[in-house]
Amino acid sequence: MEKKPLWTGPKKPNNDGNNNQAKSRKNDKEKDSHAINEQIRAREVRLVGDNVENGVYSIDEAMRIADEMECDLIEISPNANPPVCRVLDYQKFLYQQRKRLKEQKAKSTKVVVKEIRFGPQTDDHDYNFKLKHAMEFLKEGAKVKAYVFFRGRSILFKEQGEVLLLRFANDLEEFGKVEQMPVLEGKRMTIMITPKKAK
Repeated sequence: MEKKPLWTGPKKPNNDGNNNQAKSRKNDKEKDSHAINEQIRAREVRLVGDNVENGVYSIDEAMRIADEMECDLIEISPNANPPVCRVLDYQKFLYQQRKRLKEQKAKSTKVVVKEIRFGPQTDDHDYNFKLKHAMEFLKEGAKVKAYVFFRGRSILFKEQGEVLLLRFANDLEEFGKVEQMPVLEGKRMTIMITPKKAK
């Protein structure tokens, strides 16, 4: 009787690569986070915080204090000499960090810059139309970047362009202040006006 060859079948997928990727991702996260408890490598640390007597302690003493308070020893400033640590529940610490970041993001609002373009010989109707728009932009809290574009030989009228931009800034005095006086860059002369804070 003929022997059947043993079933070799498809091999199980080797997950080592995936595991390594997962491990490296985990390690990256750990690098980003603060060292806590046994991860702290320094022999001495400086303890700070409301709930401890501030000062320099041996790592064993600092760990003992953290244990007594049923908290974690968290390295908050690893590059200091000695490293600075806080005694705090790690989850609470992470929550405070996230909250602080959220507040900082909320405060740093994105600055919008609106551009308004003039020709060196803009007529009054066009000028007033653009002035009205600039007032609205400044009221909304956006910066206004106004510029005069000189085409070809119209560069001869650069003084005229400067007068136009200064008049523009003057007419917007109530709504914004000049951040940058007229500057000629290549074929365009620019002025930057930033909104006045609402009283």
